Amino acid sequence: MDMAKIEFWYEFASTYSYPAAMRVDEFAKKAGVEVIWRPMLLGPIFFEQGLQDSPFNVYEVKGRYMWRDLERLCAAYKLPFNKPSHFPQNGLKAARLALAGMKEGWGEDFSRAVYRANFVDGLTISDDAVLAEVLDLVGVEPEEAFAAAFTQENKDALRAQTDEAWERGIFGAPSFTVADELFWGHDRMEQAFNWAKGK
Repeated sequence: MDMAKIEFWYEFASTYSYPAAMRVDEFAKKAGVEVIWRPMLLGPIFFEQGLQDSPFNVYEVKGRYMWRDLERLCAAYKLPFNKPSHFPQNGLKAARLALAGMKEGWGEDFSRAVYRANFVDGLTISDDAVLAEVLDLVGVEPEEAFAAAFTQENKDALRAQTDEAWERGIFGAPSFTVADELFWGHDRMEQAFNWAKGK
């Protein structure tokens, strides 16, 4: 019998995707479910909804709540956290690298390391030097990784993956899909895995 699968859709600028990325493998192991990591870009998805910026910036009250909520979550799960000096960061290059890395087996480790760079170390994740350091940290040769990430084929693949997310009803991150069933938000992760396990 094939192992149940769940797709984890995430964006590197997404605040709640940080704790999700750090905890998703733990949930997968407990549930006996395979996780497929799916990096995407929220910018085009927000644009389709008539937004030019993160809802947490557009709605100041919502933003204040989100930062305090994230502090509480990270404390509860013993995850280090420092509010980035700039939000949202541009995660395009990191997403291209992550997608390329999924084919080579280092995409998940790289993704977690990018989240730490953003939400712990306060680094600029659109900076090539920062991304090269992250790649070094996970044992990947930066020059080769950048070459793979910035092919037209990989750029098109990330665009197609973002389009697919929107077409499947995804409007924010993190999101989890089990076939056509959608679960949005870090707070729905357990429900998503229980659903996948039940299937």
